[in-house]
Amino acid sequence: MITLRPSDARGHADHGWLQARHSFSFADYWDPRYTGWGNLRVLNEDRIAPGTGFGMHGHRDMEIITIVLAGVLTHRDSLGHQAVIRAGDVQRMSAGRGIRHSEVNEGPDPVHLLQIWIEPTVRGIDPGYEQRALRPSIVGTGVRPIARPAAARQGGPSPAPDAPLTIHADAALDAATLHGPQALQYPIAPGRCAYVHVVRGSVHLAGRRLGAGDAAMVADEPAITLSDADHAEVLLFDLAPNGATPVPA
Repeated sequence: MITLRPSDARGHADHGWLQARHSFSFADYWDPRYTGWGNLRVLNEDRIAPGTGFGMHGHRDMEIITIVLAGVLTHRDSLGHQAVIRAGDVQRMSAGRGIRHSEVNEGPDPVHLLQIWIEPTVRGIDPGYEQRALRPSIVGTGVRPIARPAAARQGGPSPAPDAPLTIHADAALDAATLHGPQALQYPIAPGRCAYVHVVRGSVHLAGRRLGAGDAAMVADEPAITLSDADHAEVLLFDLAPNGATPVPA
């Protein structure tokens, strides 16, 4: 089963300083057909005007991935951390038992970003961060792993700068750059589901051409086939229905 999610069918919020597109129900946008897919809960595409942003606000028990597509975003949090996320960077924040943070565009140009929330497998962990520089584009050439479950990381030295981010969730995130007639097959294990989001360009999937912002929800399929791409950058999610459990005392 492949259900297409056209870009212009997403929820839209115009706050003046913020233009937001919501792939799933979020804030004032509610659609009971789109409350998440597997353990993917949020995929927002935001454009933030210069000198504005999200003030200090709280999260808990969520894996939050931010991919900056254009501009520069400044992150600050209640633990005293500060980070700059530039175009092509990706940051993972594990909200865990609770954290407050802000995301502000302090630069002269608009910030264009994707923010992704994935339900964790455990609750109440210590908040944490990772950040990777994936410039000049979010993916480079071919397929690149962006995030993998923390349980998949083996012990030993610190990961390489280009290693995938670790998330405390039963999910994986890959990105692919495609151009031309070559086909890419993305396998889906039995019992799992997938989500495809086109970041830039266009690509052929399930008899339809998908452009920037278009997406597809996939279940009960052995693989996704992407083909006939025109400078496409695509996010590919490997997902599972997921119930979080408390951390043992």
